[in-house]
Amino acid sequence: MPPATLLLDFVRYHKNLTGTKIGCREGDCGACTILTGEIHEGKLRYRSATSCLMPIANAQGKHIVSIEGINTEGLNFLQQTFAEEGATQCGFCTPGFMVSLAGFCAAKNAATREAAIDAVNGNICRCTGYKSIERAAYKIADKLKQRKENDPISFAVENNMLPAYFNGIQKKLSALSLPSNGLQKEKESAPACMGGGTDLYVQQHEGLHHLSLDFLFDKTHLKGIVQQGSKCVMGASVTATDIQESPVFQDHFPQLAKFIKLVSSTPIRNMATIAGNLANASPIGDFTIFLLALDAQLVLTDGETKREIPLRKFYKSYKQVDIHPGEYVAQIYFELPSPGTKFNFEKVCKRTHLDIASVNSAISLKMDENNIVSAAISAGGVGPVPAYLAKGSALLAGKNISPELIEALIDMVQQEISPISDPRGTAMYKRFLLGQLIKAHFMELFPELDCEKILSAKTIL
Repeated sequence: MPPATLLLDFVRYHKNLTGTKIGCREGDCGACTILTGEIHEGKLRYRSATSCLMPIANAQGKHIVSIEGINTEGLNFLQQTFAEEGATQCGFCTPGFMVSLAGFCAAKNAATREAAIDAVNGNICRCTGYKSIERAAYKIADKLKQRKENDPISFAVENNMLPAYFNGIQKKLSALSLPSNGLQKEKESAPACMGGGTDLYVQQHEGLHHLSLDFLFDKTHLKGIVQQGSKCVMGASVTATDIQESPVFQDHFPQLAKFIKLVSSTPIRNMATIAGNLANASPIGDFTIFLLALDAQLVLTDGETKREIPLRKFYKSYKQVDIHPGEYVAQIYFELPSPGTKFNFEKVCKRTHLDIASVNSAISLKMDENNIVSAAISAGGVGPVPAYLAKGSALLAGKNISPELIEALIDMVQQEISPISDPRGTAMYKRFLLGQLIKAHFMELFPELDCEKILSAKTIL
């Protein structure tokens, strides 16, 4: 079977496990949610994933759990709770919610109601209504508060949240002897690379299955987030969830949790790689905009030689990047914000969460009291490529913060952007949004400023 075969199709059509549903095939509805269990730092870790965007190559060496895999004799605690709260009706979406909550029970995370709701984000209910599902999730979170220091999987098994066989999975996975590159092809027979697949499968659903691909997601040398001196260094296969859980990011970006909630859903964040977000060259890639404001550098390799390029010079034109044949992004690094640096990320989309940006923006300001020593502003959705706003950034350097400076900045960046009208908004609307996001940056970073004066600043030329 081709290693690019989607896990969803393998589960349903080859294993006849039809509880995993076919919905949007774009990772938006959650009907196809499964769990992936793997050994991470010596411990068994489960994460949810959308099987409609996951190649079976990325499943190698992992415990793949479909809805059938969480059944016990009679209803388990999760199923019973959903039944008691009337949290299921037609049942089409129920497997995704059940599997996501099973992953929540198996994870060593904060057993809070907020975390339970976050665990099921990305799952769409078509007919039941979310309040009953919310009540069921709350009950499950409240039950988990009893687990104290217990191993989460043992507690979940003891309390009929997971079947007993979960207790033996860590030993089985640890006993597997896998080649370091899994099912990946040799370089000479693999002209294209794939990370998490969350965007490629949406764009090329039918065309990928029989391609010769180099699967990068599980390559160990492309993993990890470390601090080296004043730099943060990331492997290309780091996921959005890895960033969310990274002590390096948490220490240097106090608002990280808020930023991450603006990026996709939990299952997609578990799969989507940072290099994929950059190399995809979407004009509205969230982490692309985030890293542009930090002047990130890319390390590219063809497997033999390496070269470095600033992210700000990586984008040549719409969907065109500076990658030579045979190259892929291997590493990303950037200077971590110093104590005198302020950073913010903002995003506007049709839905508050779990949606593609209409316009997004990031700003990094190195401050000396009220004086801006240097600045970097980026914006997405306002041109054919992710935009580093060089003129606007230069305008701020050496200036004191004031509402008048913010208005001048908005005027300046309007000259740098060239948005077009599309389903996410008209060109004029996107100009307006960028102005509003710039105001939001300063209101967030400098709460002592006169907000009324900032909000009254001119937004459109």
